[in-house]
Amino acid sequence: MTNPLANWHTDHVNFGRLLDLLDEQVAAFHRGESPDYALMSDILFYLRDYSDRFHHPPEDVAYARLVKRNPGTQLVVNRLLQEHRVIATAGEELFNRLNDAAGDVLAPRAALEAATATYLVYYRHHISTEERDVMGRAAQALTEEDWAAVAVAVPAIVDPLFGDNVLERFVALRRKFTLDAYVPGQDHA
Repeated sequence: MTNPLANWHTDHVNFGRLLDLLDEQVAAFHRGESPDYALMSDILFYLRDYSDRFHHPPEDVAYARLVKRNPGTQLVVNRLLQEHRVIATAGEELFNRLNDAAGDVLAPRAALEAATATYLVYYRHHISTEERDVMGRAAQALTEEDWAAVAVAVPAIVDPLFGDNVLERFVALRRKFTLDAYVPGQDHA
């Protein structure tokens, strides 16, 4: 059986990279430059589709089982489960704002910046809380039976951006990470 916690940690690192890239685009917007709305939309599509459908649901199952084994985690788990819903709602709002901006719909610049800031703050806080307060406890408390229940909660898929077979929609985004990782003068073999 694969280690869900290791996979979730890898996802969190990748989500953080995407949030940083989204933040860079908002900074350009804030400076009066034109951000890459297509890139922003691809980031958001990935985070909403992959994360909301395939990353968060198994966490929900694991966290519910963690509370049964360690009732002291109830408060933090309740907050994390609520944050899953808040992140999904904030993502929907940001998605709508991005569609308006990309479609040349006149909308206040502050509305897009606020929607993005809300999404970024909630998402980053959420990842930090999971890594700091819950994943270690889950590793200690959950049994093989618990992890088996997590494994069947949602069918596993290959990550469409960071996996081996990049979805066509994400080719440019994946290339962005590849190019950003390139440092002239270093061996990249």
